[in-house]
Amino acid sequence: MNNRTIRHSIKKQFAGIFIGLMTGTILLCWFINSTFLESYYIKNKQKALLEAYESINRAATDGNITSEEFDIELQKICGRYNISMVVVDAQARAVKASSHDSQMLVKQLMDNVWQDAAEAIGQGGGPHALAPQKELFATDVYKIKMATDPRTKTEYLEMWGVLDDGNLFLLRTAKEGIRESVSIANRFLAYIGIIAVTASGLIIWFVSRKVTEPVLRLADISERMTHLDFDAKYTGDSGYNEISLLGAHINQLSMALESTISELKSANNKLTRDIEKKEELDTMRTEFLSNVSHELKTPIALIQGYAEGLKEGINEDPESREFYCDVIMDEAAKMNQMVKKLLTLNQLEFGNEMVEMERFDIVEMIRSCLASGDILLKQNGIGLKFEEKGPVYVWGDEFRVEEVFLNYFSNAVNHCAEEKKIHVKLTVREQKVRISVFNTGAPIPEESVPHLWEKFYKVDKARTREYGGSGVGLSIVKAIMESMNQPFGMMNYENGVEFWFELETA
Repeated sequence: MNNRTIRHSIKKQFAGIFIGLMTGTILLCWFINSTFLESYYIKNKQKALLEAYESINRAATDGNITSEEFDIELQKICGRYNISMVVVDAQARAVKASSHDSQMLVKQLMDNVWQDAAEAIGQGGGPHALAPQKELFATDVYKIKMATDPRTKTEYLEMWGVLDDGNLFLLRTAKEGIRESVSIANRFLAYIGIIAVTASGLIIWFVSRKVTEPVLRLADISERMTHLDFDAKYTGDSGYNEISLLGAHINQLSMALESTISELKSANNKLTRDIEKKEELDTMRTEFLSNVSHELKTPIALIQGYAEGLKEGINEDPESREFYCDVIMDEAAKMNQMVKKLLTLNQLEFGNEMVEMERFDIVEMIRSCLASGDILLKQNGIGLKFEEKGPVYVWGDEFRVEEVFLNYFSNAVNHCAEEKKIHVKLTVREQKVRISVFNTGAPIPEESVPHLWEKFYKVDKARTREYGGSGVGLSIVKAIMESMNQPFGMMNYENGVEFWFELETA
């Protein structure tokens, strides 16, 4: 897949969303700082003033306000919160101050007292009038106000009132420090925000690319799967995350699809073969009926003719009647033999009979067959040569193998000519043994060789008819050898023909 074809890249969207969130978060922090940080600082300053008041009031009540231990504690409190303080007695003398120059604080405290007294009797002005103040919190013993210095226009957060021992106190902290802190914090946040957004944008760009690369690989695999290419497999990180899980499922889907398509193709191929086989069987059935009809026509005609002759009494002498009966019996026997062979061939071709593989001595079987056919050899004046050896054990269906050999042997006897010799030979090679039957005579014409194994095919129809052949024997040989998955064939020589078949040695 070409990445340039993606109009809305997840990587860009992911990076844009993250950068937008980072920028929005920083702007929100800046807004909150600008709007609420000052109030938050003031609240915290009020708590600091209350903490300082409680410490001073406790020391005044215990009589430790002038002790060295309280001096240390006071310095800590004032230094921590940037607080100035003064405690005065009834004569307006400073009892305790946070600095040596306490007169300004004493004056401010007295001004607050006069201002409060004036407001209490309904007189807002007077010689000690202060700039307008905003009261933040008040109790019976103290007040917390936001005040502005009339001379410097500096805003202060002030707490003043009466201690439990009767002395007056004033605590003051500048508000300008708070505003400056907020301003510095906002500037610092802006600088850090720009750096953070830039750095985070670069990081998220590379991180998102790392995330989207396996997704693109999965997209490429899925695209190849649409073209039935199942060799592509996801080989990403082995970590058990969502993408690796998706990749594993894609691989499983690919294997399942490949297996299913393979099964479908196999089923389709089998269906095609079945259709071809059906058509072939139909053709074979038609040819079979035609050949059987042709083969049976002559003996049936002979039987019918001679039977009609007997019935009509054409020849009354016993010799003629016996001749007619012999012809009828001979033709009936030929028909019976052909029907048996056809039934055998039909069972073999359609797999109706199981082939029983067993271990037997092929030499002993051949010797037995030749002994049975010895009378045929003598009647036809044929010489036999069989190179007998020791036992040679093979695997096969002994009954079917015997039928193959007898077909070869009977063909050799019926077609033996010239020198009238038959040579039966066993050749052992590796894990096979070849059994061949050679007879002298005319070679088989080359144009007839490819058709030898076809049903009802006859090279010399007149000669075949003479010895009662049906043209089915070699078809039975072919069916038997194919049922055992073993090779067979024939070879032409200048002085004769050899038919052979092979079996596995045991």
